[in-house]
Amino acid sequence: MEPPHNDISNTGQPDPGRRRPWVVGISGASGTPYAASVLRGLLAAGETVDLIVSRASRLTLLDETGIAFRDAHWRTDLRQWLALGADGKPGTFPVTEADLAAVRYWPAGDLAAGPSSGSYPVKGMLIVPASTACVAGVALGLSKDLLQRVASVTLKERRRLVVTVRETPLNGPTLKHLVALDEAGAVVLPASPAFYAGATHIQDLVDFVAGRVLDAAEVPHGLYRRWEGELRGGSKEEGAPDPS
Repeated sequence: MEPPHNDISNTGQPDPGRRRPWVVGISGASGTPYAASVLRGLLAAGETVDLIVSRASRLTLLDETGIAFRDAHWRTDLRQWLALGADGKPGTFPVTEADLAAVRYWPAGDLAAGPSSGSYPVKGMLIVPASTACVAGVALGLSKDLLQRVASVTLKERRRLVVTVRETPLNGPTLKHLVALDEAGAVVLPASPAFYAGATHIQDLVDFVAGRVLDAAEVPHGLYRRWEGELRGGSKEEGAPDPS
């Protein structure tokens, strides 16, 4: 007889060998470099990932990076994407076979996928970037595709859901949907980079937002310099002339 599929070993303790990934959902909002940075951060921290790329996000990814993400060739396309810098420079980041082996990909139309059920073991879900259409669908419980379905499951199972909304300005209905998500237990995290960390490159701004997403998930990383209570003139490079 096949043993029960759960996270508990024969000793009654959680099974450390059981795969418990973070689900990363990518919607159609602009901001695919944020998603790539979050994925790299999770993999660098030794986390496993279940990846969902919505149909709309494929168009955004193609427009922002030139990469056509294909179900049948997702490993090849993911490798190319993760290696890309926020400035569009290919080969900026190394991507290993071990990185790709830690990712499981689920097509957005597969509503029978593992994460669509609350009994499938995951740590939580990170939606980055989150479009206003995605925000509305999750807040209203529409479950129109796998991304929205997994978000609804994450909320009902009381797991961590981080929604990185990327839109401006925000209208009244979207603000109400974000409040509803907050009340349901989600972390609403706008893609709003800060400048105190001494950003000198677009990648620094992208990594700041990605780092805040990982902070919300309590995943360790070194993507940005944290505030330590001291003014450092972070935006001024060492040796640069004083504009005053």
